Amino acid sequence: MSERGPATAPSHDSSPESPSAPGTTASLTRARRTSLLVTFILGGLTALPPLSMDMYLPALPQVTDALDSPAATIQLTLTACLAGMALGQLVIGPMSDKWGRRRPLLVGMVVYVLATAICALAPTAELLIGFRLLQGLAGAAGVVIARAVVRDLYDGDEMARFFSTLMLISGAAPIVAPLIGGQVLRFADWRGVFVVLTGVGAVLTLMVWRGLGETLPPERRHTGGVGSALRTMRGLLGDRVFTGYTLTGGFAFAVLFSYISASPFVVQEIYGASPQTFSLLFGLNSFGLILVGQINGKLLVGRVRLDKVLAVGLAVVLVSAVSLLLMATGAFGEVGLTPIAAALFVLMSAMGIVLPNTNAQALMRTPHAAGSASALLGTSSFLVGAIASPLVGIAGEDTAVPMALVQLVCAVLSVSCFLALCRPWQKRDAQTAPAPAED
Repeated sequence: MSERGPATAPSHDSSPESPSAPGTTASLTRARRTSLLVTFILGGLTALPPLSMDMYLPALPQVTDALDSPAATIQLTLTACLAGMALGQLVIGPMSDKWGRRRPLLVGMVVYVLATAICALAPTAELLIGFRLLQGLAGAAGVVIARAVVRDLYDGDEMARFFSTLMLISGAAPIVAPLIGGQVLRFADWRGVFVVLTGVGAVLTLMVWRGLGETLPPERRHTGGVGSALRTMRGLLGDRVFTGYTLTGGFAFAVLFSYISASPFVVQEIYGASPQTFSLLFGLNSFGLILVGQINGKLLVGRVRLDKVLAVGLAVVLVSAVSLLLMATGAFGEVGLTPIAAALFVLMSAMGIVLPNTNAQALMRTPHAAGSASALLGTSSFLVGAIASPLVGIAGEDTAVPMALVQLVCAVLSVSCFLALCRPWQKRDAQTAPAPAED
C-alpha cells in the first residue's frame, strides 16, 4: 500500500448550479462556507442515520410484542436500515463524483420519504425489515453526500473544525430522537414514530431543494463509468493511511452502534428503566458526545496534532469498554444502573473526538474523489455496525455481557488499525493519496 501521494493542494472553488447564476465561483464558495442555512442542512443530512434509528429505539420492545416476533428478529430492523445505508453509500458516493452532489441527493431523499411512510404501514416483521432496508439505501444519499460537500469546500484543520461543528447539529439528533420517540409512544403506537420520521424527511428534502446548491463543478467530475469508479475505490483502498483511518473509524462506529442496538433492552429490560428514563439517559450520553466534539473543534484542532487527540479518544473508548465488560460479568459484584450508565456516558463522549477526526484525516487525503472516499468511510462504518448489531442480542435479553464483549472486541480492533496502518508516530509530508488515472 502506498503512503505518500502528490503534495499539491486541491482547489476548493465551487461553481454555481446554473451557468447563468450571478457572481464568481470564488465568491459563491465563500458565501456557501459562511451560510448558516447550508451548515444546518449538512448537519441535518448527517443526522439522518441517528434520526432513522434512535427515534425508533424506545419502541423496540413494543414492536417485539405488536408483531409477535423475538427480540433478535426485531433488532434486524435496525440491522437492515444500517446495512442499507452502508450499501447505498457505496453506490451513491461515486455517482455524486460523476453527476454532481445535488441530483443524487434529491432523488435519494424523495425515495427515503416514501420508504419511511411505507414502514408505518408494515403489517409483519419481515415487511418492516424489507422497507427499513430500502429506507437505509435511500437515506444513504444524505450522509455520504454531506461529507463529500464538506470535502468540496474545506481542507486541513478547517475541515476537522467543520466536522466538529456538524456534530453540534447531527449530535443533537440522538438527544432529541429518543425523547421524541418516547413522547410519541405516549400518544400513539410504534407506527407513529415512522409518521414523524416521514415528516422530518419531507422537510429536509424541501430544504435541500431550496437551500443547497451544487458544490462540485463539471470540470472536477469523473467522466468514467462503473470501471472507473471501481478503480478509484481500489486506489483509495491501496493507500495504507486512508484505509487505516477508515477501519479505525469503522470499528469505533461499531462500538457506538453496539450500544445503540443493545441499550433499549439492557437499560429497560435488565435494569427496569421506563422508556422515558431510557430516553433521558440516551440523551445525556449524546450531550456528552456533542460537548466533547465541540471541545475538539474549538480548542484542540489546530493546537494539538490530530493523531494525538485521536489516540487519547481511542484510549478512553478502550478503557470504557473494559470497564463495562468487567461490570457486566460481575467482576465488581452486582452493580446497578448508575455505574453502567456512567461508563456508557464516558464511552459515548469519547466518540466526539474519534469520529470527526477519523473522517477528517481520511478525507484530507482524497481531494480527487471525495464522493468515493466518503462512500468507503460510510460503508465500512455501517457494515461493521450492521454485523455487530445482532451479536449484542445473541444471548437473549437478560444479560449485558454480549454488548460489552462486542464493544471491547471492536475497540481493540479500532486501536490496532490505528497503530498498525495509520502509524501516528510517523510524520507524513504529503496529505493526499495518489489520484487514479482517468479514462
